[in-house]
Amino acid sequence: MAAKTPKTKAQIIAKIADDVEISKKQAAAALESMVQMAYKGAKSKDGFTIPGVGKLIKVRRKARMGRNPATGEAIKIKAKTVLKFRIAKAAKDAVVG
Repeated sequence: MAAKTPKTKAQIIAKIADDVEISKKQAAAALESMVQMAYKGAKSKDGFTIPGVGKLIKVRRKARMGRNPATGEAIKIKAKTVLKFRIAKAAKDAVVG
């Protein structure tokens, strides 16, 4: 029977600590460091890449017309900046095949 895949932050930290034989405190610090790098990197124009997984990027959406699904009334949607995650080809191939 295969082991359960980690779902919570604590489970992820425990799995990292076990896999690389470091303390949970060190694993938590490493994970937190990567998260902070991702936040800072995603704000830049180049985005933040996690090799083999994907890339976080900011994308500017233009203003557009949309519809209220309840009434069908046309509404104007304002322009805004959104965060997107682009999946790396290696990750897609590993998961989808």
